[in-house]
Amino acid sequence: MISVSDEDRRRRLAGRHLLLPETRIDSVPAIADAVVALHSSDPVTVFLSIGARSNDLTVRDVERALYDERSVIRHHAMRRTLWVTTPEVAEFAHAATTRKIAASERARSAKFVGDADWFDEAVRQVVDCVRASPEPLSTRQIGELLPELRREIVYGEGTRHEATGSAHTRAVLVAAFDGDVIRGRPAGTWIASQYAWGDTRRWREIDWRAYAEHGGAAALVETWLRRFGPGSLDDLVWWTGSTKTSIRSALAALDVTEVSSSSGEGYLMTDDLEPPAEVEPWAALLPGLDPTAMGWKQRDWYLDEVAAARVTDRFGNIGPTVWCDGRIVGGWAQRPDGQIATEFTDAVTREHRRLIDAEVERLQTFVGDARFRVRFPSPNQRDLLA
Repeated sequence: MISVSDEDRRRRLAGRHLLLPETRIDSVPAIADAVVALHSSDPVTVFLSIGARSNDLTVRDVERALYDERSVIRHHAMRRTLWVTTPEVAEFAHAATTRKIAASERARSAKFVGDADWFDEAVRQVVDCVRASPEPLSTRQIGELLPELRREIVYGEGTRHEATGSAHTRAVLVAAFDGDVIRGRPAGTWIASQYAWGDTRRWREIDWRAYAEHGGAAALVETWLRRFGPGSLDDLVWWTGSTKTSIRSALAALDVTEVSSSSGEGYLMTDDLEPPAEVEPWAALLPGLDPTAMGWKQRDWYLDEVAAARVTDRFGNIGPTVWCDGRIVGGWAQRPDGQIATEFTDAVTREHRRLIDAEVERLQTFVGDARFRVRFPSPNQRDLLA
């Protein structure tokens, strides 16, 4: 069995995820494809992940790709997470994961409402409302146009997490899972997440039925392996949110080779076994939930226990990180005055310190006057912001 060293994995990561200076590219869809999908649970992540992998892209360039050109879109997929992907990736990710999530969310929402037929009709009305509007609509505006859907519902009734909401917000969400409405420009600045809703067919023609579930799963697994491989079965199950049975079926449909690494047995595409070339020293500042940091379940080969205790919350979410040569060596935060503060959990050479300082300067230039807080703060954030 071919053995892939940790060093080879780090070199693969550096080049394929566009983290080397010579691999940076000024194309939003190409950057999204390089990591399969960009995490969008925190909208800041999308912009900073792109900024770290480009030379001259600006916040406005990212907004143009998302909201004007629609060369990348926001859509729920793997692990019920909100992602930014190219439409092509969205199609097979939708088949592999989102359809099941949509069905589950529809049934769950109907249970909250207490009437499945009423809720199905509510979703249809939301879709018709958005399609009839010449401009994108906020969730609040949809509720105003469809007041009969503003039925109060209770979440977690009888538990300490009990809360109330409106049925029309659930209907909007299910319509988005189905792919009938799509998130557009948010109200406020680029760090906001109160998105307006538009007609998917008007904004970007997407064929949500281009793939059957099995074909979508195979395409998703292949794409991940070419960007993140080698990866184990556990890595693939965790990243996709799928079952082991589904992943095994997808692997069986692909030409893969089993390999070994420090994480155990894993897989590479058979035409992708060549060891990567050596790379020059490099550094990167990646945002919280960056797809590189979050790409594997088994992370020991790039995240040691000391760093993990500082940059990872109790749910496994990784905050803003400092990288050197394919390893996380610390974390960072933006202070209220806009300055980037860093901390290190490992020794950093003078050369790497120079590279990190250059990345800090690039990050501050990209962000400009914007100020943000991490939505999923890691343990080190309080100290860095003190």
